[in-house]
Amino acid sequence: MHFSLLWSYFEAEALHANGSSNAVAAWIRDLNAQGRLNSSAFSTALDYIKNRYYSQGNFTHHFHSLNLRPNDSPDLVKAVLSGANPGPVDSVVALFIVIYRFRNNYFHGPKWAYHLQDQLNNFNVANDSLMIAMDMWRP
Repeated sequence: MHFSLLWSYFEAEALHANGSSNAVAAWIRDLNAQGRLNSSAFSTALDYIKNRYYSQGNFTHHFHSLNLRPNDSPDLVKAVLSGANPGPVDSVVALFIVIYRFRNNYFHGPKWAYHLQDQLNNFNVANDSLMIAMDMWRP
């Protein structure tokens, strides 16, 4: 429930009701250009998604469940998760693309196929990240 409310607020306010991976990436990059992005504030969330989606040199079965689409910048997400791209801005972009995929998978059905099993940590990380980002956006 909290994720639904936070995502809806984030999408309406920050993305002007235009949620997409490209919109999320542009918003993060704009936040950075304004000097308001503190990428280190997302270190816990980034550690979580890196550990969940990439382990022992391979992408995990959880990664494939994200259902990344071509417009979700899958090469960027893979590079960040694998550690090939440690750039702080790209890392936050990748994190928010993953959160966007949580949104799509949650609102459009795949999460319900297994009754949201094993999703609580995903939603907690997403909620924390959304609140941190909104605090940076509206200091």
